[in-house]
Amino acid sequence: MGTEASSSQSTAIVVSDVSIKNNITTSISHTHISNQPFIKTLHYAVFIISTKVDIFAIRCSINQATARTNVSKIVIITNSIHAAKKIFDPSSYSFQIQSVAILEDLCLFFSKDPNNSIEF
Repeated sequence: MGTEASSSQSTAIVVSDVSIKNNITTSISHTHISNQPFIKTLHYAVFIISTKVDIFAIRCSINQATARTNVSKIVIITNSIHAAKKIFDPSSYSFQIQSVAILEDLCLFFSKDPNNSIEF
């Protein structure tokens, strides 16, 4: 699926990963469009849970992908699907502000064209 999707001019592939070492959380996210690197984000945080950082990395990537006018499909590849599920969790939690920002970007993305899609 990744090779097929990455060849499309309108698909953004986002690969995200988080690691923790010595209480420093590192989050990295690569976004590719048309099988070409588009943007790389790297974040460091101290004494913070990986779920929060992973959602932030996903937020940055979705924000960049949805800002492109030619993107109609976003594919997110992450080893933290539990974090991605938090985006759509309606309950209250400490990093819900990140989820709200992601949902605002997605609302605009889907309102541009109802055929737009996102996959995790």
